Amino acid sequence: MIPLFVRVHSKDNVAIIVAPEGAKPGVRDEDGFTVRDQIPQSHKVALARIERGAPVVRYGQTIGLANRDVEVGSWVREEDLSLPTAPKLEDMPLSTSVPEPLPSLEGFTFDGFKNADGSVGTRNILGITTTVQCVAPTVDYAARRIKAELLPRFPNVDDLVAVTHGYGCGIAINAPGAAIPISTLKYISTHANFAGRPLVVSLGCEKLQPSRLFASILPMLDEGNVIRLQDERGFGASVSAIMEVAEKRLVELNRRQREAVPAAHLSVGLQCGGSDAFSGVTCNPAVGFAADLLVRAGASVFFSEVTEVRDAIHLLTPRAVTPDVGRKLLAEMQWYDSYLAGGGADRSANPTPGNKRGGLANIVEKALGSIAKAGTTAIMDVASHGQKVTSEGLVFAATPASDFICGTQQLASMNLHVFTTGEGSPYSLSLVPVVKVSSRTALAEKWHDLIDVDAGRIATGDKTIEDVGWELFRFMLEVASGRKTWAEHWGLGNALVPFNPGPVT
Repeated sequence: MIPLFVRVHSKDNVAIIVAPEGAKPGVRDEDGFTVRDQIPQSHKVALARIERGAPVVRYGQTIGLANRDVEVGSWVREEDLSLPTAPKLEDMPLSTSVPEPLPSLEGFTFDGFKNADGSVGTRNILGITTTVQCVAPTVDYAARRIKAELLPRFPNVDDLVAVTHGYGCGIAINAPGAAIPISTLKYISTHANFAGRPLVVSLGCEKLQPSRLFASILPMLDEGNVIRLQDERGFGASVSAIMEVAEKRLVELNRRQREAVPAAHLSVGLQCGGSDAFSGVTCNPAVGFAADLLVRAGASVFFSEVTEVRDAIHLLTPRAVTPDVGRKLLAEMQWYDSYLAGGGADRSANPTPGNKRGGLANIVEKALGSIAKAGTTAIMDVASHGQKVTSEGLVFAATPASDFICGTQQLASMNLHVFTTGEGSPYSLSLVPVVKVSSRTALAEKWHDLIDVDAGRIATGDKTIEDVGWELFRFMLEVASGRKTWAEHWGLGNALVPFNPGPVT
């Protein structure tokens, strides 16, 4: 029997309605609790009388202050809550409740592609990177021809991905903020799924020269892998030059074979998009359980989205493995507070109309559900914007919360992506497999050919968080070994959008 509502914490004075059709006035649960209003699925019902000015509590935390008296069984709407003050970053507890290491998880492997630098790819992809937006249409044209004319001859190569973007010129390239998109593009271009070697297309006159893009990691960039369009004799010659170098690279990539490697070689980015009030109850906790399994197996796993962490930061700094790691967490929160303030905004700008339609009243409620993806282990390190995650275990990788910008930033580090959604999103990436996890069974049934794992079964009592967490963990190993996700089946891949907080000239 489907429960009437789900209550997360014993201190909560609100819960969310479970049934897809919502709850009608007068409906009762087995304990005699009665609903007063027509309440949609995933929206909040008051479990006790809440007086005006009193805290509204979910996840055992205050998500808002009631701006009217709310009766038992009433619908608690977005407009009924005033946004509480964000946690102050001064005097935050640091490393006061560091979790003990969980038992190691041995014997789990996946079939990946070993690279010379020690990284392991989950896909074998020909990568063509660009240094400036000016060359993107030419590269896209050449890519279409390569896929049609060359790629079918190389069955061991999974795909071709062109790293095109809106950066590279017309920017203050020496400004401090420029380091973020440059380093992001550098790490994406040398991605494990590209075998760590880029094929580079440059215009020739742009500010982001190939030598600058790769200076710190490829000081001896192979000139045979760089095509400068201004050196070619027209469009046709430019396309021919790209195809010639691509064919040579395809010959090399086609020799690669999958080999069994420990699960410790996974580097998994966690993200949510189109979240709803179920996300913090079903899909995000299940991902958090799977994240714990990955950590136990020796993998790297990282969560991001600063504005969807900011209001729950007081729950995370105690888990930092050292006070220095805790201070790095706080520094990322402070940097983003200042960044938003400089644009005349604050964290309240984060929730979308879809989030609110799905029952999330504000950024506080959203953040408390979002951090469930981080599981229960110690936070071992913090990677700032544009940095590559190099630590094993759980890491916070600072990014904006925007789906496509966050995904682009995470690509600097991950060889597998897990994306949770409540309202639904077809978002995906071409460079790494993206595993979609739904918060509600109704979404999984509606989007049966887009959702890979249904976590909504947790809310109905058909599965536990542990059940779905193990299911997801095993599914990730299968995907890392070559099993296609639904997004890969359809060939979905959003455009890359590097985060650029620097000036445009």
